[in-house]
Amino acid sequence: MPKNCVVFGCANHNWKQVKQRLYFVLPKRDKSPQRRDKWLAALHWENEDGSHWSPPKSRVVCSDHFVSVTEDLIRRRAEHNECQILSLEEVSLHQQDIEKIEHIDKWCRDLKILYLQNNLIPRIENLGRLKKLEYLNLALNNIEVIENLEGCESLCKLDLTVNFVARLSSVQTLKDNVHLRELFLVGNPCTQFEGYRDFVLASLPQLKSLDGTHVTRSERIRASQGLEEVRRRVSEQEEEYLKRRAVEKEEEHRKGKGDETGSQETEGDIGSPALEDKQELKETTESDEERREKEFWNTPCPFTPESRLETHRHLEENKRTKDRSKEKKAKPPRTLITADGRVLNVNEPKLGFSLTEDDDNNRIILDLSVYRHMDTSLMDVDVQPMYIRVTIKGKIFQLLLPSEVKPDSSTAKRSQTTGHLLINMPKALGEIKAPKAAARPYRDDHRQRKSPDDKKREKNVPERLEVDASKVLDLANIVPRHNATEGPLEATPWQQIPVPSEDFVDDFDVPPLI
Repeated sequence: MPKNCVVFGCANHNWKQVKQRLYFVLPKRDKSPQRRDKWLAALHWENEDGSHWSPPKSRVVCSDHFVSVTEDLIRRRAEHNECQILSLEEVSLHQQDIEKIEHIDKWCRDLKILYLQNNLIPRIENLGRLKKLEYLNLALNNIEVIENLEGCESLCKLDLTVNFVARLSSVQTLKDNVHLRELFLVGNPCTQFEGYRDFVLASLPQLKSLDGTHVTRSERIRASQGLEEVRRRVSEQEEEYLKRRAVEKEEEHRKGKGDETGSQETEGDIGSPALEDKQELKETTESDEERREKEFWNTPCPFTPESRLETHRHLEENKRTKDRSKEKKAKPPRTLITADGRVLNVNEPKLGFSLTEDDDNNRIILDLSVYRHMDTSLMDVDVQPMYIRVTIKGKIFQLLLPSEVKPDSSTAKRSQTTGHLLINMPKALGEIKAPKAAARPYRDDHRQRKSPDDKKREKNVPERLEVDASKVLDLANIVPRHNATEGPLEATPWQQIPVPSEDFVDDFDVPPLI
């Protein structure tokens, strides 16, 4: 049976299964009426007459509205312990928007240090089994009462900075924590009470430091002497504060109902067909949102757990709105073939390609530069007579072919080195020519007559050049020379030197010409 989330503004349903999303049925009135009333109060749904609204059976609450401690969250925060949670001694769960402490005492029994600051925890619970816990940090939460820490026998340091602890008498529950040495309550309403420090020191004699200030012996003696008077004054101030808190809760409850009624009326107005111009409607909506945003941040309000939770919800809603606006709208299907039958070229994956025509083999070759490491199962090739379509990881590559091809005879191969997709498409027109084989030398099986030279070559006999015996080489007369005349050698005559002219002047600085 289909079930819808009952939270206002949530459209989650169990028709479409989403991983890690659960649906919780509201508690039944006959079994746990108090718990059911708390759920309905948190949902802020009421009838017009003010009575409790009873949701139908098909209404549930999805897990998106429950922020709790999960096993996956703890394992992700236990990387320093190799994601082992059973032997974990320290874990930091700060700034996780946790609204309830649970499962930690079952999964991490050996915890010594636990960080839970800056969350939305309203109550201290499910920590009594952590016998080895020494340091607990719960700063910046919505805690109003100190409770359920008696089982933490080894607790030495407790940090409750900037919470909403107003019941100062709840400090007395820490008496059994005999090893408690440091306590931080800075930023809580109880610190404004008269006699706050004396009351805490008299109630917890084991403390050595309160709010970062060392406790002296004289201070402890003075606090114990006037304990009865301090206790009376603290009790009166607690009652006054609790009355103010009750009034604040009623105002917050009334304000929550008024906001829901206004939002429903606004949604009805926006959905009405009174405004015909969409652009004007959009501008009006944006201006209203800006006005509401400014009004939300500029309106003064008391610092209470409800206001802090409201601020968190407001920021979460703004974040979801921005995420929805950033979501890519579904694109209309791309036109691949026009109405008149014209094929369009499309390259959605933006891949390089080359289309060549092999006239020798009468075919068309497409080389598509597919990514090398992409799995072939993510590709789909569709060859048509006049175009080819390749789908790569959901993106279409389509190309019009220059001539008609035969789809049945086409082949597609993937290169193992480059990863490119090579598609061979034989042309439908013309005769496909067979590839020419290389000419081979003729070999006769019959033995032919062999010449004496062939026989010598087979016997590996060295060959020598034949020289005519009558023509013997005379090494002495390789270079021809003329016959010299008999007798003594004749001296070569000197060349006659010309006589210088009359105008010649001999300059001794000039060297003679040789």
